[in-house]
Amino acid sequence: MKGRIVPYRLKFKKPAGTSRGTLTEKPSYFIILEADGKLGIGECGVFPGLSLEWNNQYEETLFRSLEAWKSGTLDLQTLRTYPSMLMGWETAIRSMEEGDTFFIFNSSFQHGVPIYINGLIWMGDVDDMAQQIEARLDQGFNCIKLKIGALDWSSELNLLKAIRARFSAQEIELRVDANGAFRPEEALAKLEALAELEVHSIEQPIKAGQWDAMAGLCAESPLDIALDEELIGIDSVVKKEELLDTIQPKYLILKPSLVGGFQGSDEWIRLADERDVHWWATSALESNIGLNAIAQWVSSKQPTLPQGLGTGSLYVNNIPSPLEVSAGTLKSDLDRTWDIKELLKIMPL
Repeated sequence: MKGRIVPYRLKFKKPAGTSRGTLTEKPSYFIILEADGKLGIGECGVFPGLSLEWNNQYEETLFRSLEAWKSGTLDLQTLRTYPSMLMGWETAIRSMEEGDTFFIFNSSFQHGVPIYINGLIWMGDVDDMAQQIEARLDQGFNCIKLKIGALDWSSELNLLKAIRARFSAQEIELRVDANGAFRPEEALAKLEALAELEVHSIEQPIKAGQWDAMAGLCAESPLDIALDEELIGIDSVVKKEELLDTIQPKYLILKPSLVGGFQGSDEWIRLADERDVHWWATSALESNIGLNAIAQWVSSKQPTLPQGLGTGSLYVNNIPSPLEVSAGTLKSDLDRTWDIKELLKIMPL
């Protein structure tokens, strides 16, 4: 058996405004495995500033996991607190076992069936965000998600009003993501204003960890609330049940790289289904390697809601792939294939 870890820095085409500041690049680590003539590749899409696992021991832990795999002693359960590593290992092992490097989950996505996705509007000034909105509408998106909380409230509200003046809720679904930007005492009034514009939902209106305050908002808000950062670092089934039963949200936002890999995400879905809580998945700025794995996993669940999987075109040095965003969907172009030889030039085994 052969294997190696390849560090890789993804470079943004243009600075990306997030609640964690403006990003120009993001680290990833690729796990590359070979055994019995089969090749497996997985991505550890760590997100500095958001991934709780990101610390001085991250690389050391990752390299130790590779040595454990080589010796046949790797226990994936020991990586539950390292969700990006867990997802990377899940992807690499599954793709190698399947005998097809880029076949991870059996779903219709590999056969060209598209997944409907939202068009993402990054934080920026008013003019920049308005231009992004126009571009997403021109690209055929009928579900648009805006990052809010960086500008003054009236400017952000006016942007949303401008969209609603042109398109009804039946024509364009609007989602917003506050990334915890609202203060608890002001949040309800802002949610009421958003509900008047028939916004579909809001992700994480207040900072994570304020369970009682979030529960109060979910109970009183006329606008559906989705939990995002709230899920990060919640590893045990008991704690997950406690969170869901306390807050009682309408939606969960699942980022496998941040919430326990695919097995952790499956656990969230099972518990959510038992409580009639809905979900959708989003990428956490992975390269096309990680995005492909998440898309196949999502497709295997037969989703009915638009997903947050439109990040593949963000980088100047992304891994070439058959993934394509078209008319508000993500699909795998059946006329194109992954170039293994070219890929191994980038990350040799």
